[in-house]
Parts: sequence; C-alpha cells; structure tokens
Amino acid sequence: MRYTTDWKDYELIDCSSGEKLERWNREILIRPDPQVIWKSEKSHRMWAQPSAQYLRSNKGGGKWNVFKRMPAAWQVRYKDLTFNVKTMGFKHTGLFPEQAVNWDFVRGIIKNSGREDVKVLNLFAYTGAATVACLKEGASVVHVDASKGMTLWAKENAEASGVSEGDVRWIVDDCIKFVQREIRRENKYDIIILDPPSYGRGPRGEIWHLEDSIYDFMTIVEQVLSDEPLCVILNSYTTGLSASVMKYILDDVIVKKRGGSSSADEIGLPVTASGGVLPCGTTAIWLAK
Repeated sequence: MRYTTDWKDYELIDCSSGEKLERWNREILIRPDPQVIWKSEKSHRMWAQPSAQYLRSNKGGGKWNVFKRMPAAWQVRYKDLTFNVKTMGFKHTGLFPEQAVNWDFVRGIIKNSGREDVKVLNLFAYTGAATVACLKEGASVVHVDASKGMTLWAKENAEASGVSEGDVRWIVDDCIKFVQREIRRENKYDIIILDPPSYGRGPRGEIWHLEDSIYDFMTIVEQVLSDEPLCVILNSYTTGLSASVMKYILDDVIVKKRGGSSSADEIGLPVTASGGVLPCGTTAIWLAK
C-alpha cells in the first residue's frame, strides 16, 4: 500500500465501527467510512470532543452535527500546497488527504522529466489538488470538471497555493465529451490524471457508472497522449474495481499500444492510534519508461 507520512495539518487519529476520527488542522471531525468494519475500542479522548460529526440518515444522505464553534471554511497545508476545506454535503470536506501520495508522485515525474513544457490533463478534477501540485512544478494544466462550483473552489486553492498565475485552463464540462473534442482538435498531453466518481451525472444529465464506463473511456483517453508521454494516473474509490482490474485495463489499452509499464496498488492513510493504515482507494499508474 502507498501512503505518505508527511502530513502536518491532517491526521487520521483513529477509526472504528464505521467511522474515522480526524484532525483537519485544529478541527476534529468524525466521518463515516464503510471500509472501517472493525470494532476496536474508541479509547482516544478526542472521540468525545469532536468539532463536528457527520451522521448518515437511514433514508439516504445525512447531516453534520456541530458541537463546537468552528469556521465555515478553513485551510490545511501539505508541504508547500494550501487548500481550502469545509464541511459539506455527503460527509465531504473538499479534499482527499490520501491523494497526497499521488501529488508527490506526479510532481516527481514532472521535475525529473527535465522538460519545461509538460502538459497535464486533469479529468474529474474536483477542487484541484492535483492541478495545484502540477502547477507548482511549472507544468501547464487543463483542469476539467462538470461542476462549476468545484471549479471555482479549485481556483481558490490555486490562489491559496500561489499558483493562480500559472499556465492553467479551467474547463467546466463533461469529461468524456471534452476528451472527444480534444481528439478532433488534435490536442495532446504528456500526463493525464483521472479521478472519476463511482457514479455521477454530467451537466446535461449524462449518467456515469465507473465499472461500466471506464474501459471505453480509457480507450479515448489514450488517444490524447502525446508522442512522448510521461504517465497516466487513474484513481478509483469503487470497492468493486480492484487494483488488478485497473492494471489490466491500463495494460490492454495503453501498454499494448505505447509500451512502458503499469502498476496498481491501494493508497491509504496511517492511523495514529493503532499504527495501522486505512485503505482509501486504489491508484493505477502507467509509465512510459
């Protein structure tokens, strides 16, 4: 499993009985997590002192119970990156801290390439953490997400991290249709990052089921790789899509045509109380060399 131990403003303090106890800078949050099926004792004192807790409803969705005065939004930092976070619908905060291991990875790829003109396509880009990471290394980025609100949030993260003047295009669009247009326009990218949802809808009601759509989508994504590409990074939070399946897709769609190699593994977060690591999804990576 791949994970980072470099977080200072985020900490997974403990996890038990379907919940995570987390520190986001100074705020303590309790959030549900279906991966946490063990029922170890909740002995850490902060279980009884959260700032807020997300409670799921039996009818779907849920709500935040706020126990202490806390800001409507605040910032967390990872190394030289700064992100705006807040409690929002369906337990989210606008940031997936386990992805820090991938931010470090893609920054290393850009830095070690020796190029000054690396072009990155970030699809399903959400609030732009990967976009900000790539901009920090001087890459040009096309950031694509179907949500206008998330894209505005991403711009705020870029500003907070000091890269708002970087070479970036902010695109609010359906990712599949955008890539199809890029093929017709013959635009190419050296790095492609994909963080697709398990289920979602596009701006015109298009339905996305990851297991049903990802193979076909990867076949068109391959067509916008440059003649001298660097890597493709594919993330999944879908429990039914294993690391081996994701690697198989990259091998079949990209390695057969482009050569290189692929790998896939779980990513996770270290748990302070137990010393273990909580699995938080899977990343498959194709490398040209």
